[in-house]
Amino acid sequence: MIKLSLTRISLSVFVFLYLVSSISYAQLNREQYEKLEQAVGEQSFFAKHLSGFELYDLDNQLVVYERNSEQRFIPASTTKLFTLFSSLIILNDSTQTIRYVTNEDTIRIWGSGDPSWKYKELYQPDIKSFIAPFNTVIFSDSNQDAPAFGYGWQWDDYYYDYSAERTSLPIYGNLVQVKKSGNKPIVSPARFQSSVFTTSRSIRELERDFHSNRFYYNPNNFRGSEEFIPFISTPELFTELATEATGKTWVYQSDSLPKIHQEWRGAPLAPILKEMMLESDNFLAEQLILMVSDRLFQRLDTERAIEYMLKTYLFDLPDKPQWVDGSGLSRHNLMTPRSMVTLFEKIYRMMPDQELFDILPTGGVSGTIENSYQAQTPYIFAKTGTMSNNHSLVGLIKTKSGKLYCFAFMNSNYPYKASEVRREMEKVMVMVRDML
Repeated sequence: MIKLSLTRISLSVFVFLYLVSSISYAQLNREQYEKLEQAVGEQSFFAKHLSGFELYDLDNQLVVYERNSEQRFIPASTTKLFTLFSSLIILNDSTQTIRYVTNEDTIRIWGSGDPSWKYKELYQPDIKSFIAPFNTVIFSDSNQDAPAFGYGWQWDDYYYDYSAERTSLPIYGNLVQVKKSGNKPIVSPARFQSSVFTTSRSIRELERDFHSNRFYYNPNNFRGSEEFIPFISTPELFTELATEATGKTWVYQSDSLPKIHQEWRGAPLAPILKEMMLESDNFLAEQLILMVSDRLFQRLDTERAIEYMLKTYLFDLPDKPQWVDGSGLSRHNLMTPRSMVTLFEKIYRMMPDQELFDILPTGGVSGTIENSYQAQTPYIFAKTGTMSNNHSLVGLIKTKSGKLYCFAFMNSNYPYKASEVRREMEKVMVMVRDML
């Protein structure tokens, strides 16, 4: 009995010493802590506005440093990390493109949110070949519950390409492409050209009417720097565009999706996730959440999909997020730095390292931080989020010792340019890289 007790005591001492050594390894020494306090604490640039920071040791699973990590911030496009996580969990490796039923030479189609069709350089679902055996194509959008615009989006963003409408089966990214020819715009799809008119208003770009697909430009001032403009999508317009694209006549009929039907997954998911993350593509993010909803409920309902993810796979976040859309366009989104770190760690544990690094913007190399965080050896791999008076960065930092740390650096309510905030953030991250 005495020997057993001594053995237990020895084991307990060993475990205690191991834990102490692990904690000591993860924590900062006094000099390092004071440096970080000077950089982001009460006397720093970041004390002039709401700012939060958390640095997390992935190996030891311990918080190294935090300041205001429990405060809620408008995350802007770092919200896309929630969309990325949801897509990886629910969609697996391919898009959810179409649900359908057939009857002899007729196919009835319900879109599932796939954004790929004729959008950017993404892999194209071969819809033309898919419907080739049928003479009649009937399209319905009755499975879409989400409105065209998200909750809390700004109304005056309607003619910018980052605010394209959400639809069940988009085509051309729900965008009109604009090219300058002399002092006038040439648009595609070509059917929109007849809806382009001149105006004497002092505008410099092609602008769409708020309520219709009528476009205006001033030939005396036209610059043509806006390459894409959202169009208003209607079932009638969609079937016209789909007819032109496939050579088959599409007919709109608002039929309910029957319980017994088939589904077609038309494109690989990875390229869409990479494009969303590197270019911070709002349209792709919104359509991804619709695909998640379709896979879960056979309905396109952003709110329902978000509620499901929060109650199941994200129930253990330190602070419950206020999460309302896929892209982060809404100012109603609110997240804390420590919840963002917890979310990112989930993604980090799910994805092979190389796949994760490939889709993350890399400082000085790619994506939205191509011109920031530059170094001979890249050290920042992270998602940005920026809107007026708000800028955040969430991801990984690789220090000079070769270790990877997860971090969330969030800023809100500052009265100066985002570029100034980025410069000060970069100073902090360089310091972290060099001292750890």
